[in-house]
Amino acid sequence: MTLRPWQAAPAAGDRKAPDRVTFDRKELQTILGFYGTKVAEGEWRDYAMDFGQEKAVFSVFRRASEVPLYRIVKDPALARKQGIYSVVAQGGLIMKRGHDLATVLRVLAKTPKLTAL
Repeated sequence: MTLRPWQAAPAAGDRKAPDRVTFDRKELQTILGFYGTKVAEGEWRDYAMDFGQEKAVFSVFRRASEVPLYRIVKDPALARKQGIYSVVAQGGLIMKRGHDLATVLRVLAKTPKLTAL
């Protein structure tokens, strides 16, 4: 039986970048909370998550067999520029970009409309 040599944990300055960009627990809680309200309203039905080396994407679908209606993208390369989060529409139009996820998601919320009685 051969044993691999024991390796100590890397020092604080020696940590390498993660292999994939992911959403953390708080981000997922915010996204899935908003997604749940849209599902309850009957607008959205399915979602998909993609974690790549450069960005993480949460895609929203009206039906499972269609292209995504919206994509919520986390791109750390833009953290110091336009903002780490963005909402991209079906055609590729960036609807909103920013540093706060809840603020960026507000672009997808319906605004209440006044109706005459």
